[in-house]
Amino acid sequence: MGILNVTPDSFSDGGQFARIDSALRQAEQMIADGATIIDIGGESTRPGAKEVSVNDELARVIPVLKAINSRFNIIVSIDTSKATVMSEGITYGAGIINDVRALQNEGCLPVLAQDQSVGICLMHMQGLPRTMQYDPHYDNLIDDITTFFQQRILACTQAGINTSRLIVDPGFGFGKSLEQNYSLLANMAKFQCLDLPILAGLSRKSMIGNLLDREINERLAGSLATAIIAAQQGARIIRVHDVKETVDALKVLQATKINR
Repeated sequence: MGILNVTPDSFSDGGQFARIDSALRQAEQMIADGATIIDIGGESTRPGAKEVSVNDELARVIPVLKAINSRFNIIVSIDTSKATVMSEGITYGAGIINDVRALQNEGCLPVLAQDQSVGICLMHMQGLPRTMQYDPHYDNLIDDITTFFQQRILACTQAGINTSRLIVDPGFGFGKSLEQNYSLLANMAKFQCLDLPILAGLSRKSMIGNLLDREINERLAGSLATAIIAAQQGARIIRVHDVKETVDALKVLQATKINR
């Protein structure tokens, strides 16, 4: 899954792809590099990020979604927590809704229940982007996140959403300390008990920068290491900025599995 942030303030590439021409060039490059999903985000969810209005998010996301779908044969994901953006995204051909709030916002469950063809990624986040990194606490990290997923899966099924549409994302960096993030990575295979595909998004995150003392543009090696570990832990979708390098790394991992 290649990340395409069409925002002015995303932590890694804010402003680089806010224009539709630059967004299309980046999408084309990621597809050429091996991405099979493009994830468009119109609102930054970095720690401390401000909320974006529905109209502003629609103005950022929908033109890019339409342009990509008119030019490329690829699954497009919309990274949003707003029911209106989800609805418009589905209208214009989004194949996945990727929600950091796991459809907890008003109106999201009914919107996703109306269209049975769209995949849904439920992410775990403790707190909200503005406050999520203020001393996050868990009684038991894996058990607490598993319980959260079970509750959200139940909410989905009660709303009429089939579990075959669901993906889970444990939410690295979203309300987790440095130690908690690496414990989560080491134990991610335990979420296979949910019998759903797992998405892992660790690319360039502060858990890498803080561990290695590396700035954002120096985190490729750490990002590749986390991608490999996530795949070994059972992640089916790896969400990244550096598509070409990650595809290469995963091909090497796959070759070791084939030739055992």
